[in-house]
Formats: sequence, C-alpha cells, structure tokens
Amino acid sequence: MDTIASLFSFITTPVSWVIVQFHKVYGALFGDDSGWAWGLSIVSLVVLIRICLIPLFVKQIKSTRNMQVLQPKMKAIQERYKNDKQRQSEEMMKLYKETGTNPLSSCLPILAQSPFFFALYHVLSSIASGKKIGAINQDLLDSARQAHIFGAPLAAKFTDSVEKVTSLDASLTDVRIVTAIMIVLMSASQFFTQRQLMTKNVDLTVKTPYMQQQKMLMYIFPVIFAVMGINFPVGVLVYWLTTNVWTMGQQMYVINQNPTPGSKAQDAYLQRVLKSVTSHGEVRGRTRRKMIKAIVAKGSDRNDIERKFITGLGKLGLAAREDGTVAKSETATADAEGGQAHKRQQPKRQTKAKRQTTGHATAESKDAESAAAGSKTSLEKQDAPQDSKPKSAGKPASGSSRQAKSGQRKGPQRPKHPSKK
Repeated sequence: MDTIASLFSFITTPVSWVIVQFHKVYGALFGDDSGWAWGLSIVSLVVLIRICLIPLFVKQIKSTRNMQVLQPKMKAIQERYKNDKQRQSEEMMKLYKETGTNPLSSCLPILAQSPFFFALYHVLSSIASGKKIGAINQDLLDSARQAHIFGAPLAAKFTDSVEKVTSLDASLTDVRIVTAIMIVLMSASQFFTQRQLMTKNVDLTVKTPYMQQQKMLMYIFPVIFAVMGINFPVGVLVYWLTTNVWTMGQQMYVINQNPTPGSKAQDAYLQRVLKSVTSHGEVRGRTRRKMIKAIVAKGSDRNDIERKFITGLGKLGLAAREDGTVAKSETATADAEGGQAHKRQQPKRQTKAKRQTTGHATAESKDAESAAAGSKTSLEKQDAPQDSKPKSAGKPASGSSRQAKSGQRKGPQRPKHPSKK
C-alpha cells in the first residue's frame, strides 16, 4: 500500500487541503472535534469530485448511446459469424474502431476517481498512525483522531486489533458493527445501481459483449467492495458509500429522463409522455420534444416501443411532427369520426327474451306466408284453362322450362293429343 500511496502522493496535498476547508465550515456548526464535522467534510469532498466528473459522465452516456445505435450491426455480425467466435470478435473490434466507440466506457468514472480514493485512504491511514500529512497539521491531526461516527473513529478499520482501537478511544465491537453496516450498504448500492442499468435501461432484444460486460460488473463489483471493505478505514467507507449513492441517484435520473431505446425505461418514459399529451394536448419539456423528434426521424427504423407510442398518438387524433411537437392528424380524425358514425348505425342489442319472441313471430309469419303461397298456387292450377295450346315439339324448350318441376319427368314434355282434352 505504501507503493500505491507514493504513486498518488501528488494528489494527497490537494485532497487534504479540500477536507480542511470543509472542516472549517462544518466545525463552526458541529464543533471541531465532532465526527459529523469530519464526516460531512468527506461527503462534501465526494460531491465536489463528482461535480467535476460530470463532463466525463456525459461522455460515458454518449458512448453508451453509440453502443445502442450499433446494436443492429452487432446483431448482424453475430448472426453472420455465429459459428466462428474469433472472427466475430475481430469484426466487433473493427466496428468499435470505425465508429470510435469504447465498450469499457462505463468504467471511466471509477477509474477517474481512483487517484482521489487512494489519496483519501493515505490521508486517513496517516491520521490513524498519528502522522501529519499534506495540509493536516498537528492540531487537526489530534482533532481527527478524536472524531467518531456512531462510536467508530474515522481512521479505524474492521480488521484492527483491540489495542489499536483502544488507542483511538473506541471499542472493537462498535467499530466492527459500524464498518459491517457500511460495507453492506456500500455493496448493496453498487449492486442496485448495476441491476437497474441491466433490467431497465438496456435493450434486452440484442445480446452483445457490452451486455455481458455490464452483467459481469453487476456481480463482480459488489463482491470486490465487500472483500476490500474490511480493510478500509471508516472515513474511506463514508467516501465510497457516498459516491455509490450519488451514482445510483445519477443513474436513476438518466433512466427516467434519457432512457436507452428499446428498453423498459423507454416504454415507461413514452407512456408518461403519452399521458401528459392526453392531459394537456401538447408536449411539455425540451427533453421530451427532443426524444419525439428523434423518433420521428427514425421513420421505419423505429423499435416496437416507439411504434406503440406513435400508434397511441394516432388513437388520440394526433401525429408527431419533425420538430418534436404534436398536431391534430386529419387521417386519424376522419377515421375516428367514421368509426363513431359506423358505431351509431349499429342496432341496439336485444335481450334474450326479446330475441326468442321475435324468432317465434318470424317463424309463424313465414309459415303463414308459405301456406298462403301454397293455396294460391293450387287455385291457379285449378283455374288454369285446360285447352291451352301445347308448345311446338319442334322448338327447343327454354332454359327455365328445362328445369324439372316437382312431380314431373325430367326433360321436354310430350304434348297431349287433341282428342284427349
């Protein structure tokens, strides 16, 4: 650890100076020797570092978006070289190089924090050993050694001996309980951050090396922090727990406001937008208009979630425009009016009893009509003149006369002899 500390010694003095400046502010509120004054100084250091890393975080998001844009091409490579893993990897690396995409971009914030992490670790280790370091003089050193958080000194570790903990005016039980709780919270927050990234903000329809990397980090990082946490001083645990909570909140904000296309988060986001449009009749917010603009620009390349959103707008009689706003759609309005008119023309559904009564009445009516038609036919047959002239045998019978009638022989009928009238 002395070798690592020497490598990051160039940043030890700035880190210790920042902690001292924050301690002056919080010491005036809680007291110079208070654990809250020193603990909040470390928390403020984390917040300051993370604010400085926001540009790097934005770069990370852009790189992640580029990975999502490349998903169709990556899927095509997988299908083309599914039996040749080596060629598949080579084509993937070639694609990353051509597009300038870095699949390891999610590790950049952690790598950027490493110098500050090791510098803080070295500062707290020096405090535990009673050594002055950077901007921390002897008076500040004595104050920091007396500072306790829930009974645990800032410089104490889970693996410290009883003698060392006693020299810091604390009990080993208090130190181990506080450190164990902080290690569990630190690992849980890290796991939850990666899990919400994998389950909500990743397009699960395409399996890529990026997804495998994220899945691996989801399980590896919490285990690493849990194992290494027993060797971290309480102050370092405060630092790392704070940065994990910050990352979790930052990730939740990105998932809610700028979700990955094709993910569950995008579906939830577009449903919220659709609900807002239904209530207000317009798209509110620059971010929402920007996303709708991107969806319109995709055209036929939209995913199922985006097509579902466009269909939902159509049902409201609206259409998305190229500038990200919505307007009334003439086609959708006409379809809606036609559907309403067609709906009004449909007869009212009758009850079962009415349908049965109507059916019996209809059947009786049909029977009466059939009987009347039958009696009329018989009367016509009786009144028909017997001396009607027969058709000429030489002329062909018409198509209708060729059809056999009931009780008659098929084919043309032989005319009766005149003597048989």
